[in-house]
Amino acid sequence: MNKLLAMLLLAISLPALAALEVGDVKFDDTAKVGAGDTVINGAGMRKVLFIKGYAMALYLPQKVATTAEALTAKGARRIRLVLLRDASGETFADALASGIQKNHGEQEILALNSRIEAFKATMLGVGTVAKGAAVHLDWLPEVGGGVTRLTIDGAKKGEDVAGEDFYRALLKIWLGDKPIQDDLKQHLLGKAAN
Repeated sequence: MNKLLAMLLLAISLPALAALEVGDVKFDDTAKVGAGDTVINGAGMRKVLFIKGYAMALYLPQKVATTAEALTAKGARRIRLVLLRDASGETFADALASGIQKNHGEQEILALNSRIEAFKATMLGVGTVAKGAAVHLDWLPEVGGGVTRLTIDGAKKGEDVAGEDFYRALLKIWLGDKPIQDDLKQHLLGKAAN
């Protein structure tokens, strides 16, 4: 009995290896993003009709419950996408541009446009991203006054994009007033069970 109790105490004292599981994708409860430590805020799945596109998690410096808190969080942040099917760079580029445009006014788009186009060019240059690939969109406040960095399976792609307004624009694709998928927004804000 003492052995069983000791094993039970040991098991509950160990940190969880995966905080959330979406489909067959496990997301760690924490992530080192640049020089910052982040925690998982929520995770969900992007679906179009019955087709599963990707599992996704949002990592922030601390848990939040609202879009406003996620957009203004101080410190490193990460959007982690794990593809559930192959996707072309063109599909990514078009979806990102469309999601940004739906959640911003004309003047905001004008201010972001050159960076949106540069980011789209990077995505197009990536080509097809394979099923199972991990795509990170990281906000790194300690680099060059703050940049967005794209990595795929740990490899940096393209040039970093300057400005926190650009990273907030990316976040609004999933968390804005017109999110790409309503229930995914709720999952990322930790308001719905997976």
